[in-house]
This record gives sequence, C-alpha cells and structure tokens, in this order.
Amino acid sequence: MEFTPIGTIRSPFSDREGMPIQPAGAAAVKGTVEVLAPYREGLQDLDGFSHIILLYHFHRSSGFELKVVPFLDVNPRGIFATRAPKRPNSIGLSVVRLERVEGRILHVVGVDVLDGTPLLDIKPFVPDFDAQVEVRTGWLEQVSRNVQGKRSDDRFV
Repeated sequence: MEFTPIGTIRSPFSDREGMPIQPAGAAAVKGTVEVLAPYREGLQDLDGFSHIILLYHFHRSSGFELKVVPFLDVNPRGIFATRAPKRPNSIGLSVVRLERVEGRILHVVGVDVLDGTPLLDIKPFVPDFDAQVEVRTGWLEQVSRNVQGKRSDDRFV
C-alpha cells in the first residue's frame, strides 16, 4: 500500500511540544493547505463548504505502542481508543474551518498539525453524513472539555 501526498499543510507549529492537541484546542489558529498543481482541478466547488476534513501523514512520528497515556489522561489506554499520533499507520485526521480558496491554497482555521505535514486527502465535512446524534465518548467523556487549554508534550516523540 502506498500513498502519495497531494499537498502540504502549513501551520505556525514547527515543534510538537506545546502545540494544541486537537482542532478544538486550536480554534483560532490559522494555517494554509498548499495543494500540488496536478490536484488543483479537484478543488473545484470546495469553496462552498464551511469545514473540511484533512487526512494527513504523521510524518514526524515513528513506531507505535498498543497502549499509551494520552494527553488528556494519566491512565494507559488502547491506541485505538485515543487520537495519539504514534499509530500502526501514521494517519491523522482534522476537521478545520475553510475560510477561502485562492488557487491551490486553502486558508483554514483550527489547525492542530505540524508545519510541513504531508496532506493525503481532503473531504468536505457534511453534518448530515458526519455528525452523529447518539454518541458515547468513552473515557474522554470526563476530560474532553479540557482540550482547549491542553498542549502536547514530549510523550510521543
């Protein structure tokens, strides 16, 4: 299985330590998505959406553990019950607000990724498709409200 990046995500974060850990914690953080020229035509009609889903490669993560202590907790959790970056397949997902499209550049808000992150795909966020009504959030139910002030540290370096 091989993936080819279709662009690069630009953000103000050059180091993992101290950056927001989820888009909710980066609500005011602006960034850009630079889509490579061969994929520009695929951006047609994207400007009609307020939010997009970015799928990307955690390019500065290597290896993984099946149990981790996530940023919002002190207890070890199964990797698939977390959003930790060190995963068997280093794929990340963020829902960001799309401000505007200028040629091959997407101006976005809510960026919680490192500068230079390879972009794998873009999908429109559609509440009728993506938002669920009856949701359980497991162990995160008690701690997710703390995400705005939480910053990453060196635990996944």
